[in-house]
Amino acid sequence: MLKLSALCVCLPTAAAYAFAGSALGSRVQQSRVATQRTEAPIMDLGMDLKGKVAFVAGVGDSSGYGWAICKALAEAGATITVGTWPPVLGIFKKSLESGRFDEDCKLSDGSMMKIESIYPLDAVFDEPEDVPEDVKSNKRYAGLESFTISEVAKSVEGDYGKIDILVHSLANGPEVTKPLLETSRRGYLAASSASAYSMVSLVQKFGPIMNPGGSVLSLTYIASEMVIPGYGGGMSSAKAALESDTRTLAWEAGQKYGVRVNTISAGPLKSRAASAISKGKDKSFIEVAIDYCYDNAPLTRDLTSDDVGATGMFLLSPASAAVTGVTMYVDNGMHAMGMVQNKAIAQCYD
Repeated sequence: MLKLSALCVCLPTAAAYAFAGSALGSRVQQSRVATQRTEAPIMDLGMDLKGKVAFVAGVGDSSGYGWAICKALAEAGATITVGTWPPVLGIFKKSLESGRFDEDCKLSDGSMMKIESIYPLDAVFDEPEDVPEDVKSNKRYAGLESFTISEVAKSVEGDYGKIDILVHSLANGPEVTKPLLETSRRGYLAASSASAYSMVSLVQKFGPIMNPGGSVLSLTYIASEMVIPGYGGGMSSAKAALESDTRTLAWEAGQKYGVRVNTISAGPLKSRAASAISKGKDKSFIEVAIDYCYDNAPLTRDLTSDDVGATGMFLLSPASAAVTGVTMYVDNGMHAMGMVQNKAIAQCYD
């Protein structure tokens, strides 16, 4: 049994520490509190990005989250530049030039989003010497130079000097249709290389050309934490690595470059890339995922790319100046659910 005398000793001791801390650090604390209260008007949300330059890696059409983030940034006045995978670069440029994406380019004031620069980018290669001969000789890469991450960073620096925003909207797993038990080492490592390490490399190469106060953002998926049947090939592992790296990069890049690093765990969207994951008995993987989330998420509403675009713009703007190392869920609350309706799983596989 604890004696009353012993309890009485603890309380004054704790109080003494509190008093001492208050006495010794009162001036510093008061100064810091005053700074916190007066440094910036609380209603200045910092959504004006005019004069800011953004580089968004992984945009190749108008159907994905990367495009939605570009639009949200353009709405706020940012200069938009993108990196596009070489095999789809030509089609992407032609689609823009022909007006195919005009409807998707419209901003709220009736103006059109303008992509100032499009760079060929293959994010599985860091340096020119990393590119194998079969890629160099591939007709889809014919005539293209400077498409590795380090080369693109140098090109962007040459064109714009410094940038303020870096977005990683990249994911690829060559064996994504296979369960993890059937995934080869080569497929697993390829998924990690393209979907996770590419983020590390982007921050390595672009960090030195980012202005202090800048922001980095990537896109992840709940399969990093929970079992999502049908999302295979090591992609769930790659997303888990991406989220872990986000926290470590937030510390390292924050200390070295003064930039923030966050990731959005987005709900399922029927983008061109997601639609190619797999075909089930009656529906594709992404159709099953969308229906399942609609039926079981706390918010019964369709998730749109604009939902992610708006949150992305917030995380990339000064409005989130004290937010870093965060995995932000934009999924109508699906991540919070435990027991849900037991359906849809059987539809993921033939």
